[in-house]
Amino acid sequence: MQRTVVRSTGRFERKREAILDAATALLNQRGVKGLTLADAAAAVDLSTTSVTYYFRRKDDLAAACMLRGIEALHRMVGQALAEPTPQQRLRRLLSLYLERVRIAAVGAAPPLPALADLRALNPPALGFVFEAFMKLFRRLRQIFEAPELEWLTRGRRTARTHMLFEQLFWGAAWLPKYDPAEYPSIGERMYAILAGGLASDGAVWAPQPIPLAELQPRDIQEMSRETFLLSATTLINVRGYRGASVDKISAALNVTKGSFYHHIEAKDDLVVACFERTFEVMRRAQRLAMELRGDQWTKLCSAAAALAEYQLSDKGPLLRTSALAALPEPIRKKTVQQSDRVSDGFAAMISDGIAEGSLRAVDPAIAAQMLNATLNAGAELRFWVPGVKQKAAPAVFVRPLLMGLFAR
Repeated sequence: MQRTVVRSTGRFERKREAILDAATALLNQRGVKGLTLADAAAAVDLSTTSVTYYFRRKDDLAAACMLRGIEALHRMVGQALAEPTPQQRLRRLLSLYLERVRIAAVGAAPPLPALADLRALNPPALGFVFEAFMKLFRRLRQIFEAPELEWLTRGRRTARTHMLFEQLFWGAAWLPKYDPAEYPSIGERMYAILAGGLASDGAVWAPQPIPLAELQPRDIQEMSRETFLLSATTLINVRGYRGASVDKISAALNVTKGSFYHHIEAKDDLVVACFERTFEVMRRAQRLAMELRGDQWTKLCSAAAALAEYQLSDKGPLLRTSALAALPEPIRKKTVQQSDRVSDGFAAMISDGIAEGSLRAVDPAIAAQMLNATLNAGAELRFWVPGVKQKAAPAVFVRPLLMGLFAR
């Protein structure tokens, strides 16, 4: 009898894991909004009714995928924390994470779930997953617990942890451009950037001011659209794509639904428009920085500092990449391409800086993606570091990437 129970339990767990494997792939492709029990069932040749034996609701399935991924990250962080120094912990974490992504890319393990769409879950699943993520976040923050880093305040450790997590999660957008066999060396290049920064020896953090008003459209008609998109961006960042309904966006602006559809034809179009606004602001920052006097280090710092301030200003925030998961695949690919063009702009500045000697010799393409990730994550800085001032954002959040994660 006991043998039968063990065998049945084993079959149950194998089937459950197979469902989670398939659902995780669907979750990464479509987000919580696009995941269905029926599609997850079809992917493992089961009926929808059979899947409900394991997961009663879609949110239960999505939450289980995310919790399994968080557990995997817990194991990686635990192994990394066993290293004696912060630098060794960081290097170990990147090595473990890139190896896990590599084996998933070659089909030897299921993919890790995208956690950016976490807010799209409904209670009580949202509460369970968010609590688990916060435990993971606090554990990762221990990377910075060392006598030589006692000067770091809790807020600055938290900001650095948020930025570090973003580097891992953003990798899903650009790592597929590389052969999985390159992932170990990519991990080393990421480590070189995070640990050593981009600044050449003797460089000073002294960004020149770029007026935030210069990043805004000036046409009156465009300003009206800007107000609309800003409200939508703020709601989507806070509530996720599914939580930012047309009713809530209209209510926030005190306009009718008809006014909404005057600006935007459909909700997917709204997300695309919010992304286009985000990319245009970032491109303007790059263009204005290139007009400044000074070397490429100064120009790069100035562009990054302006965007970090913009995120916390009354003109921000910019749209978080978590909204990408809600878009249909063709639109998402086009939007990622636009994001890549912003990264290419930073890569050009970094390449020129390396050539002139104002920046360290790092991989410009990877450094640009990492800078892009940091700037995007700045939209949530006040959530992680309550009370942080707009003018402090560049030093608290961007400087650690450009000068080095452990630099004073």
